[in-house]
Amino acid sequence: MGRFFRAWAIVWVVLRYGLDELVLSSFQHPWLNLLRRIVTVGRKLDAPRGQRLRQALEELGPIFVKFGQVLSTRSDLLPPDVAEELAKLQDRVPPFDPQIAVETIEKSFRKPLDAIFLSFERQPVASASIAQVHFATIRARDGHEREVAVKVLRPGMKRVIDKDLALMHMMAGWVEKLSADGKRLKPREVVAEFDTYLNDELDLVREAANAAQLRRNMAGLDLLLVPEIFWDFCHTDVMVMERMHGVPISQVEKLREAGVDIPKLARDGVTIFFTQVFRDGFFHADMHPGNIMVSLAPETFGRYISLDFGIVGALTEFDKEYLAQNFTAFFRRDYKRVAELHIESGWVPATTRVEALEAAIRSVCEPYFDRPLAEISLGMVLMRLFQTSRRFQVEIQPQLVLLQKTLLNIEGLGRQLDPNLDLWSTAKPFLEKWMLDQMGPQRLWSEIKAQAPRYAKILPDLPRLLHDYLQRKDDGQQQLARALLQEQRRTNRLLQGLMYGGLGFVLGLIVTQVLVRIRLF
Repeated sequence: MGRFFRAWAIVWVVLRYGLDELVLSSFQHPWLNLLRRIVTVGRKLDAPRGQRLRQALEELGPIFVKFGQVLSTRSDLLPPDVAEELAKLQDRVPPFDPQIAVETIEKSFRKPLDAIFLSFERQPVASASIAQVHFATIRARDGHEREVAVKVLRPGMKRVIDKDLALMHMMAGWVEKLSADGKRLKPREVVAEFDTYLNDELDLVREAANAAQLRRNMAGLDLLLVPEIFWDFCHTDVMVMERMHGVPISQVEKLREAGVDIPKLARDGVTIFFTQVFRDGFFHADMHPGNIMVSLAPETFGRYISLDFGIVGALTEFDKEYLAQNFTAFFRRDYKRVAELHIESGWVPATTRVEALEAAIRSVCEPYFDRPLAEISLGMVLMRLFQTSRRFQVEIQPQLVLLQKTLLNIEGLGRQLDPNLDLWSTAKPFLEKWMLDQMGPQRLWSEIKAQAPRYAKILPDLPRLLHDYLQRKDDGQQQLARALLQEQRRTNRLLQGLMYGGLGFVLGLIVTQVLVRIRLF
């Protein structure tokens, strides 16, 4: 019943703000124009279309606001007036009462506000779908005063999000049962992934931990700044982090006037993304312009500043290696290898003909090579790949949904910064170097070092275990001894084989490295 009422509330908001009229007016067909005039009788829809869409998404709640944030980064897919309005969803969602924020902080720490902060600005500086931010001053453990940003969770978010997720789970079940593509699209698994990420975002301690991990990962890159977390001031509903000073990345003209190299900034963004994905397997998955600034301080001039770490993506070693091989083959235009990887991974049925899949991928991707972002659309490429995937029964991978969403954000951001950016040529050297590191002797040596403590613990116990085993006094002692000796001979032969195989593997690696480097350079 709750899902029914929520569905009715969504329909009411759609009708109230005339979103049905927006959809119908986008099609130039006489019958649809007539239908639009009929459904708008008696409704006053004087406000601009972009404003109506933004207000409807704000009223519908956090999930819909996040959808609007993703759309706002794709000005190439939206009319300018709509994109401009949706950009307000990035950090200008109507704030909640500051007094509620104060009460939330005092309830979390069981102290009056003055006992927690040296100063606290009651007027919020930013407000988003899940939380809003206030500036404050604290005394850190080292005794120094620090400027901080205090993030406070919006009240009642859990209940609102759970209603929408329950509706999405129900609709996903319908799609899976009724749609011919239901099994391939895995809608219930996709919604389950979305459910996990949204509920994680409601725990600000988890967000603080995400920020701390990204800060460690990015420490040596000198391209990205991540705020320090003050753990003494963090709670499930409150997070306190270092106050960052910078210019929002959407203010490109202001950055250009300050002397920031905009094309380099665009290339650095691609490098940061691929580093987080392939080197660390842990990436910021909410990279819309409201969460990114650029530092103008002399010591960190031109570096990215990352904010809002509620949604992060994580990849397994298998996912990283598989994606890297796909990207590398794609950048080399080795479409046959891309097709083989899809079959090997089980993403398409094993009976699929490699040549047919190769030809389909080539027809989608080849037209977009050697073009700047201004002349291509990753969204259009993904759309055509989706059509191809339907033909070949490619299964959707729910664990990669966040990565695909972030890729769209990255492309939209790159398009705003430098429409002439060649995304492929920027990413290709990074991925090829990463692949060399994965296949080279350094990787083998690091794996040996990683496993060494485990084997060092086992080896000293082997003589004692063997002695205890031989000393057992039972009826089958002689048989056991003979079986053990036979097994020992088998083990000796296996060890000899492994030793020779290891030598052959090392020699093969050396030869492979030589051949790969000759091919690349």
